[in-house]
Amino acid sequence: MELELWRRVQRESFSKISDAADFLELDEENRGRLLERPSFPFLLPKRIAIKIDKNNLNGPLARQFLPLKDELIGGQGFVADPTCDSSFKKEGKILHKYDGRLLLITTGACAMHCRYCFRQNFSYPEGGGFFAKEIEYIKNDPSIHEVILSGGDPLSLSDMMLENLLESLSAIPHLQIIRFHTRFPIGIPERISLRFLEILKNSLKQIVFIIHANHFDEFDADILSSLKQVQSLGIPILLQTVLLKGINDDLQTLKDLFLGLSSNGILPYYLHRLDPVIGTSHFYLSKEQGSFLIDELRKFLPGYAVPRFVQEIPHAPYKTLL
Repeated sequence: MELELWRRVQRESFSKISDAADFLELDEENRGRLLERPSFPFLLPKRIAIKIDKNNLNGPLARQFLPLKDELIGGQGFVADPTCDSSFKKEGKILHKYDGRLLLITTGACAMHCRYCFRQNFSYPEGGGFFAKEIEYIKNDPSIHEVILSGGDPLSLSDMMLENLLESLSAIPHLQIIRFHTRFPIGIPERISLRFLEILKNSLKQIVFIIHANHFDEFDADILSSLKQVQSLGIPILLQTVLLKGINDDLQTLKDLFLGLSSNGILPYYLHRLDPVIGTSHFYLSKEQGSFLIDELRKFLPGYAVPRFVQEIPHAPYKTLL
């Protein structure tokens, strides 16, 4: 991201809970529901904040991004590292979980802090933007055909850093696909700049975008337009969603999300069961509830608009279908 845009984003985002409470015109009762000193820092782009109903902490966007005292509720099986990411660390910023593909943890920075984030306790490596060791690791393993740029959010990196990274990856003969996992355009669609699009266009490898969103209210015309520009380069965009209690755990909400995005060429990929990280038990839903919703969706939506319901089970060789 270019420096001036990043500065503007920082100016317009809420990092103090009291400022967000004032903006949302919360009364004393709702202010009392907020967790003033959450262990996972608060960060909310203004674009999302303006979509949250005033004086309402029960809406799907408020529950996703505002720290509530519900985060203090314990739960059996809720742990600091539910996906055991720490056990998959390899060279530098690499997580190598599955055969044929790996994650490159490009940065710890995000445009927003989702309250259910499974990496909120992750120990991010220092030295963001420099990937010499990681590139060498990928070069030396010809079985790797795909690199997933994750984080944090890879779009937190500057255009220069991303350009250098994509050029280095493109020079690896056995690598075929570069995948972006990002939530950035949901909060800051301006990040999809002409310069960034040019970098994507010049890539010698197939680019795939995975957008993370949980409710259709997160989208607006500017966001969908920015993603259309990515699609115009021949880059497929898929959607991954987390099933969350009180946010998207009903049939109509999921129908609206999956059909709304499919009609914009963004195809549902995964519906994730919540990764049980500490502080998220209030979002928990059973496997049976998720399976029921998927079965119901199949009655109303075409097959390409119904995602696979999955759970990440540590040390399994792939995502587990539920």
